[in-house]
Amino acid sequence: MSDIYDGIDPLNYPTYGLSMAAHYLSLHVNTLKIWVCGRSYGSPKKFTPPIIILPDRSQNLLSFTNLIEAHVLSAIRRVHGVSMTKIKTAVQFLSEEMKSEHPLADMNLHTDGVDLFVEQIDKIVNVSKDGQIAIKQVICAYISRIDRSEEGLIIRLYPFTTSSNIDFKEPRRIVIDPHVSFGRPVLVGTGIPVEILSARFKSGESLHALALDYDCDLTQIESAIRYEMAA
Repeated sequence: MSDIYDGIDPLNYPTYGLSMAAHYLSLHVNTLKIWVCGRSYGSPKKFTPPIIILPDRSQNLLSFTNLIEAHVLSAIRRVHGVSMTKIKTAVQFLSEEMKSEHPLADMNLHTDGVDLFVEQIDKIVNVSKDGQIAIKQVICAYISRIDRSEEGLIIRLYPFTTSSNIDFKEPRRIVIDPHVSFGRPVLVGTGIPVEILSARFKSGESLHALALDYDCDLTQIESAIRYEMAA
């Protein structure tokens, strides 16, 4: 793999364009662009720096680590409408506490990273106790979609297959692994790229035919096509 990635760790290799990453994470591309590129606003012009640091700014491509960061950030968007300015302050706090350039990717349920983040969000936005619990539950639900090695390194992401009405108990049917299919989403346990299934479905093949062809459950095929065809 070191030859394929020019000796760079696959986790940090520039791989995903903005549109591709936004599609994989069910995010609006402009939202993701602000997170990784920053934003100019006001008069005179002011600049909000990015909250996610790309491996190579000139390429404007996200790494798998960046994908994980955006996945966790999207969890915060789903509760309380916390502004990115306030979240950035909390992430900076967490970065200093964890001594990490990518604290949102480094957080896991075996550390106090989530608690620290929630505590800082609570201080910034003064949410109620119930709100604090809701934030933690959502963050933990998103982090539970991430697999780590015994050393604690992120190795896989199981994205949600819908952009709305997310079911936090949704089975893990789609996986993004930087070591499989160059980090493109595939069906869990098969290595079958979801974009291939979607292309064949669009060409007129039925769900049942695809399930038989790939020896998969119909629910797997349905999830893959719903995920790939989501707006």
